[in-house]
Amino acid sequence: MVQHANDDALSATFGALADPTRRAILARLATGEASVMELAEPFAMSLPAISKHLKVLERAGLVARSRDAQRRPCRIQAGPLQEATAWMETYRRLWEDRLDRLEEYLHEMKASAKKAKKKEKKNART
Repeated sequence: MVQHANDDALSATFGALADPTRRAILARLATGEASVMELAEPFAMSLPAISKHLKVLERAGLVARSRDAQRRPCRIQAGPLQEATAWMETYRRLWEDRLDRLEEYLHEMKASAKKAKKKEKKNART
C-alpha cells in the first residue's frame, strides 16, 4: 500500500512539473520566497491563472505558503523533487548499465571483425 501512495505522490509531482509555467515558478522559488504578485510578474497571465498553477504545485507538495501579516509568501518544498529524483535515478542506473553492456558488445564485435579481416587477408596471400 505504501508503494501505491508513493506512486500517487510521484504522479502529482510529475503532473505538476509537466507544465512550463509551473517549472518556471519553481525555478524562481529556488532563489527564495516570493509573493504571488512577484511570481506573476514575468508571465502574461492573470493573477487567478498564476494562483491556479500555485494550487497545483501546492497539492503536489512542491510549494508551501505561509502568512506574514498581509503577505502570503510562497516557498519551494524539496521533498517531492527528491523523491522524483530518487525514482529517476533507479532508471538512470539501469540504462547506464545497459548502455555499458552494449558498448562492450560493440567493441567485441569490432574486434572480431578486425580479426576476421586480418585472417581473410592472410588467407588471400597464401
